[in-house]
Amino acid sequence: MGSLDETCASLRAQIIATEAQLAGLKRDLANAEQAAQSATAPTAEIQHKDQNGEGRRWPLLQEEYKRYGRQMIVSQVGLEGQLKLRSARVLLVGAGGLGCPAAQYLAGAGIGTIGLIDGDTVEVSNLHRQVLHRTKNVGKYKVDSAIESLKELNPHPTYIAHRTHLTPEAAPAVFQDYDLILDCTDNPATRYLISDTAVLLGKPLVSASALRTEGQLMVLNNPPRAPGDKTGGPCYRCVFPKPPPADSVVSCADGGILGPVVGTMGVLQALEAIKVITAPEIDGARPRDPPSLHIFSAYSSPLVRTIRLRSRRANCAVCSAEATVTLDTIKSGSMDYVFFCGSTNLPSLLGPEERISAREYNERHLSDSSQLRTIIDVRDEAQFGICSLENSINIPISNILSSGYTSGLQGTDNGQQAAKVPSWLPSEVASSESTNPIYVVCRLGNDSQIAVKKMKELGLDQHGKRFIGDIRGGLRSWKEQVDPSWPEY
Repeated sequence: MGSLDETCASLRAQIIATEAQLAGLKRDLANAEQAAQSATAPTAEIQHKDQNGEGRRWPLLQEEYKRYGRQMIVSQVGLEGQLKLRSARVLLVGAGGLGCPAAQYLAGAGIGTIGLIDGDTVEVSNLHRQVLHRTKNVGKYKVDSAIESLKELNPHPTYIAHRTHLTPEAAPAVFQDYDLILDCTDNPATRYLISDTAVLLGKPLVSASALRTEGQLMVLNNPPRAPGDKTGGPCYRCVFPKPPPADSVVSCADGGILGPVVGTMGVLQALEAIKVITAPEIDGARPRDPPSLHIFSAYSSPLVRTIRLRSRRANCAVCSAEATVTLDTIKSGSMDYVFFCGSTNLPSLLGPEERISAREYNERHLSDSSQLRTIIDVRDEAQFGICSLENSINIPISNILSSGYTSGLQGTDNGQQAAKVPSWLPSEVASSESTNPIYVVCRLGNDSQIAVKKMKELGLDQHGKRFIGDIRGGLRSWKEQVDPSWPEY
C-alpha cells in the first residue's frame, strides 16, 4: 500500500511540474510572438494607412462594406458612424468575463484599435463564462488568448496586448493612447484607479460589474470634462464616494457567477461604447444620455431597472473644483488605492490552539473513529450540495451571524440550566451535557474563523469547557492534504 501511495504522489508531482513547464513555455511563446509583431509593425502601419482610404475612391474596403453593411444601414450608425468606429481607440481593462464579450462585439463592430490589459493567465475555471478563451489556451496570457480569437473573428482592427496588471504608476501612460476606457475588472481598488485616471485624462468610461445572477452598468465621465467643470458626467467616486467594507466584497470565485449574466453585462458595455463613439455632434457637442445606473437581475421581472444618477458631486475628490486626486498623486503612489479600499486579505482571527490542519483532523479521527465530534460546514446550501465531508452538518454562515447573543450556561440552585440557544443549532449539539468538540469548515478557511468567533460569543463553548475550532485552509486544504480527488470548483 505504501509503495502505491508513493507512486501516486510521484505521478502527481510530475504532473504539477509538467503543467508549470507548459505554462512557462506558453508565456515564452507569447513574448516571442510579441517580438515578432513588433518587428513587422512598419508593414502593419502601411496597411492601416491603406485601410484609411488614402488614394481610393471609397473610404472603406470592399470587404468592410460587406462585413459592416448590416450595421451601417442602421440609421444611428451609417457610414459616418462606421468611420468613427474604425478611427476609435478603445482600451479594455480586464480580459475575463466582462472583457471577453465586450471585446468580441467591439471587434465585430470594427473598432480600429482595441487594447487589452490583463496580467492573468487562462484557467479551466474561466472557460464557462470567458468566451474568447479555449481549452488549448489554458496557461496562456488572457490577453494573448483573447487576441487570438479576435483576429479570427475580424483581422482588420489593430490589437494591442498589455500583459500586466494595471498599476497606478503605469495607468496614465497606458490610458493616454486611447479614446474610451472599459472597466472590466472585479475589485474596488482597480475600479477607483480606472475612474480617477480616466477623468484626469479626459476619457469617457463604461463600467460594469457582475456577481451571481446580478449585474450593474454605468457610463461615467460622459461627456469628459476637466475637474471642476460641472457640465461633465459623474465619475465612479461621485456614485460611490466611499468604498464598501473590505470584508463585504465578494469575488466571483467565492460568490459564484452565472455565465450569461456576466456575458450580458459585457455585451451591454460594448453597446454603450458604440453609442458613445458614434453619437452625432449637434452644435459642436455630442448629445448624451442622462447619467444612469442600470441594474440587471436574471431572476427578476423586469430584468433591468434604471436609476437616474446625480451630476458631479461638489466635493468629489477627483472631478470637482476641490479635487485632491491628481495624476501626480496617482503616479507617485501617494493615492494608495489598496489602503483606501481596505485590505482584501482577511487576517487570522483565531489563535493556533483554535485551529487544526486538514491532515491532523483526518489522522486524529481516522485513528479513533469512536470519538464523537460535530463538524459544521458554513458554506451555502448550493456549495454544500456539490461536495461535503462525511457526517458534516450544513449551517450557512448567514444563519450563524444573524443569531442574537446568549450568556451560555447559567448556574442555578438546582444545577445547570441551559440558556436559550440559536434555532439553527441541532439539539444534540446544543446539549449542555455534551462536551464533544465542534469543528467548523468552509471553502477557504475564512468564513470558518468568523463562525467560530460568533459561536463562542453565543456561549456554545461552555466557557472553554468545549473545544470549538476550525479546519485551517478549509476544503481547499482538504484536497491538498487529504484527498486529491476532492472536487475543486
